Amino acid sequence: MNHKLYYRDAYLTDFSTKVLNQELEEGNWYVTLEETAFYPTGGGQPHDTGSIEGVSVINVEEVDGEIRHYIDRPLPGAVETVQCTVDWERRFDHMQQHSGQHILSAAFEELYGYRTVSFHLGKETLTIDLDIDELPREHAGAAESRANEIVMDARRIEAKWVNREEASRYPLRKQLSVTEDIRLVIIPEFDYNGCGGTHPKNTAETGLIKILGWERQRKKVRVEFICGHRVLSQLQQKHDLIRELSGLLNAPPEKMPASIQRMIAEGKHMEKTQEDMSEMLLQYEASTLMSDQNPKVLGKVFQNRTMKELQKLAKTIVDHGESRPVLLVAENAEKLQLVCARGENGQLNMKELLGEVLPVINGKGGGKPNFAQGGGEASIPGEDLLSLTIEKMNV
Repeated sequence: MNHKLYYRDAYLTDFSTKVLNQELEEGNWYVTLEETAFYPTGGGQPHDTGSIEGVSVINVEEVDGEIRHYIDRPLPGAVETVQCTVDWERRFDHMQQHSGQHILSAAFEELYGYRTVSFHLGKETLTIDLDIDELPREHAGAAESRANEIVMDARRIEAKWVNREEASRYPLRKQLSVTEDIRLVIIPEFDYNGCGGTHPKNTAETGLIKILGWERQRKKVRVEFICGHRVLSQLQQKHDLIRELSGLLNAPPEKMPASIQRMIAEGKHMEKTQEDMSEMLLQYEASTLMSDQNPKVLGKVFQNRTMKELQKLAKTIVDHGESRPVLLVAENAEKLQLVCARGENGQLNMKELLGEVLPVINGKGGGKPNFAQGGGEASIPGEDLLSLTIEKMNV
């Protein structure tokens, strides 16, 4: 473990070392170093980034005991000793989040016996999966409060290497996943856990811990939360959003819920009014069409009307007791649509009628004997389609 400098000092960001090897693997360059402070992906913690001799380190992985530093371009061939820099902002963020996970998981277990079975550290938030079916809100609040008590206590965080027999003397929160090179991360009198990640020196450096929410996931409860600088960042984002919404609503933050509820109610009222007006217009349009003096058929060609509007208009006309067949055509861009309807006492099969005319416009449709609809290409004018349909009726 001597070549893993991040275990000696998690705060080390600048170091010099020798290059052992540089290789191209499937189009990706990587180097191995005599020793390194770059943490590789593992144990739920993402890898470090930074630079080696000014060349960007974009990924770090441990493969068969070898730590590979993937770089965006190869190092100069003559370079033997290199100056390396770890991105401290990214490293410290991971340290805060990882220690926060230990603290929150231990708080859930201490208070309620809720065991953490998995952990994920993401770019924006992190999650733990608790081995429970349901998380009461008051339990989440209590665990969050307990976790922040531990943070405010500024308890030291210790890391020590032990063998299996030595590890058995500690009240470990979870079963060890390794049998040798065992590293324990300890918050005395609170949490004892096998872990290979990087952590701050004391709990105060973790910063505040805030639970954002939780949901059921595969018979477990997934808790989403943030720690440290991420809390401040999210607080600023939410503050900016509230300030913007407050300006748009012309209401202070404490009155925003009432203002939004009022807007929702007004919107629903406007929607209802619009529906009522649309219905009135539809009734008027139906009455106007029914005044047509053609004794055999009621037909009309419209511009830019949807199929739904045609159907509703045809149904309204039929429901008003219209005895004549109703044929409504709409010309929409490069498409023709047709609705054929009849009253209860009509004998004409509208589905069969539609099937006779749609091939002319390479169309498709369907329906019932008393009400059918379909559409196709605008290969002929709408008036011609209406005339053809009337002709097929043989009336």
